Amino acid sequence: MLRLLVLILLLANGLFFAWSQGLLRAYGFAPAVVSEPQRVEQQIKPDAIKLLSANDIKRVEAQVQADQAPKECLMAGPFDEAQTAALRKALESGLPSGSWQLDVGKEPARWIVYMGKYATAELQAKKRAELTGMGIQSEAVTAPALEIGLSLGGFDTEAQAKAELARLTPKGIRTAKVVQEREEGVASTLKLPAVTDMLRAKLADIKPALAGKSLKTCS
Repeated sequence: MLRLLVLILLLANGLFFAWSQGLLRAYGFAPAVVSEPQRVEQQIKPDAIKLLSANDIKRVEAQVQADQAPKECLMAGPFDEAQTAALRKALESGLPSGSWQLDVGKEPARWIVYMGKYATAELQAKKRAELTGMGIQSEAVTAPALEIGLSLGGFDTEAQAKAELARLTPKGIRTAKVVQEREEGVASTLKLPAVTDMLRAKLADIKPALAGKSLKTCS
């Protein structure tokens, strides 16, 4: 049985060799012959081939270096429908296509421990400095209905916010109250997945459309 298998393999190899060398052409079995004109015709736009100039090479090298440079992922949000529309317009005109994305998702309601409204930004800054001296963190509220004000913490439920207010009261917080900063809805998050130094230089162009929100490292 083994001898028969060896003989079959030898016969198959012999037939393949004869076919590849054109020895069976008289019997209608042979590989197609590709002439030089046919080979040239099969090339993809040979007339489009051109040599790069020194400036072209420098541009290519610069692009390769930019592609290989360390990249950082940045994100900002959430943005409501109106903010998203303004931001999208700024992104389309200010940043390269493919360098950014707007992810749309469900946004939960948010309750905050709120202080304000203050008559001026100066009074807001003064109160914030006072809170910092008391060891209490705060941030400016960006919701138009609550500006100019401060948030001492944001929470998913009203009960959580009330619990935080109760914790802060013994520390000297007297005028804070619990308010709903936003209702449950749909919001967008801006993501810049691969920020290079070249792209970072253009981020100032979209800052006015960020609605006061800062770009942070992706979580």
